[in-house]
Amino acid sequence: MPRQRTFDLVIAANRLPVDRVVTPDGRSEWHRSPGGLVTAMDSVMRGREGAWVGWAGEAGEAPAPFEESGMWLHPVPLSEEELTTFYEGFSNDTLWPIYHDVIVPAHFHREWWQDYERVNERFAEAVCKVAAKGAKVWIHDYQLQLVPAMVRALRPDLRIGWFNHIPFPPVELFAQLPWRSRIIDGLLGADYLGFQRATDAQNFVRAARQLDGRATRGDTVTTQDADGTDRVVRASAVPISIDYVGLEELAKSDAVQARAAEIRTSLGDPDIVLLGIDRLDYTKGIRHRLKAYEELLAQDTFRPPEVTFVQVATPSRERVGAYKDLRSEVEATVGRINGTYSALGSPAVHYLHQSYPRDEMAALFQVADVMLVTPLRDGMNLVAKEYVTCRHDLGGALVLSEFTGAWHELQQAFVCNPHDIEGLKQTMLRAISTDPKDKRRLMRASRRRVAEHDVQRWADRFLTNLEMAPERPPAKGA
Repeated sequence: MPRQRTFDLVIAANRLPVDRVVTPDGRSEWHRSPGGLVTAMDSVMRGREGAWVGWAGEAGEAPAPFEESGMWLHPVPLSEEELTTFYEGFSNDTLWPIYHDVIVPAHFHREWWQDYERVNERFAEAVCKVAAKGAKVWIHDYQLQLVPAMVRALRPDLRIGWFNHIPFPPVELFAQLPWRSRIIDGLLGADYLGFQRATDAQNFVRAARQLDGRATRGDTVTTQDADGTDRVVRASAVPISIDYVGLEELAKSDAVQARAAEIRTSLGDPDIVLLGIDRLDYTKGIRHRLKAYEELLAQDTFRPPEVTFVQVATPSRERVGAYKDLRSEVEATVGRINGTYSALGSPAVHYLHQSYPRDEMAALFQVADVMLVTPLRDGMNLVAKEYVTCRHDLGGALVLSEFTGAWHELQQAFVCNPHDIEGLKQTMLRAISTDPKDKRRLMRASRRRVAEHDVQRWADRFLTNLEMAPERPPAKGA
């Protein structure tokens, strides 16, 4: 039996960075998965030797660990039932609504919680198998909030960090969770907790103090280990970013620029192309932006073929009831708009319910005169950063919700409150009509910000914070 491989850096996330794909000739291959976490971590892990623990995307027994693109991948099994209870249930029908302002109601089921615990324990055991003595462990996101404490119980020699890709809710919402103290305990197993925004980190510290009676000071929480010694956990903002250099290089390629020209021609070469690219999720504000666009058409502000709106809605969690309802509502709205306002051969809305590769997205970004990033609540929203990165020509305009983490970094964007439909309409019109010279100045500033705060800087900041995280509480009066 081969000796178990161990690594000094271990990533744990709900999904592995690859999907199994069956080729036309029947062979099985692993291809890189879409998604913000994988895209960000792919460039971070390049040149770093490490292991990635996660689910391989298929129910049942997990494949044997394997190496892919220089990274050791350690699959964790999930049964069909656990996909329903742990993933679709507790993660996305309990935690996701609570962490996103309860835009739809959260559902609480004890069986879901029990499977959430069970799956988190399985992840923790897998992490400990591949972690070398004294290794750094970087756990990701809301699906694995119990893993830090479980890993610490098994392997106190490890340095443990956790990063939250979504918002962390205010105390009043987090308090609704029957298992709130267990989640706080789970997270406090880490040495360092990273969040997208300072407000998210403050929300966690406040929850630990108000709901669990923990001693807090500034951005730290004091907890007690199994041996009775006090330990300090730091919680702070480390906003995620993208591979600026790699994406800009792709956007500048001849193939992508030729594809952008081809897309614009296929749309009928309109004067104005509006673009939305989102997972089909109720947090993304797709319904609100469609309503704003429909009202602008109804007011005869503009009409096809002068203008068109392209909405890419990547399929997401399609077995969860709220997502099924959202898809039906969005598709009905698109049908109504197109039936009422389209010109022959010039649809008012091009609706694409599918995912696209990175090069196609880069081409779409270069076609968009106005990019609509209007979530009702989002941790970061990397689409905003990807858009400005791809606009090496300094063209285009970014309409950005104030409820994204990205807004805290890209304040040169045309900011909006997506709940305010009238205000959203006016922001869209401002993004269209602002003098091109001023738009270029704004785009240049946004691009500079993303270039200076790219994904490598994010990873370096997180790992440095993890390395320097305090271990003992400060002396009284210090």
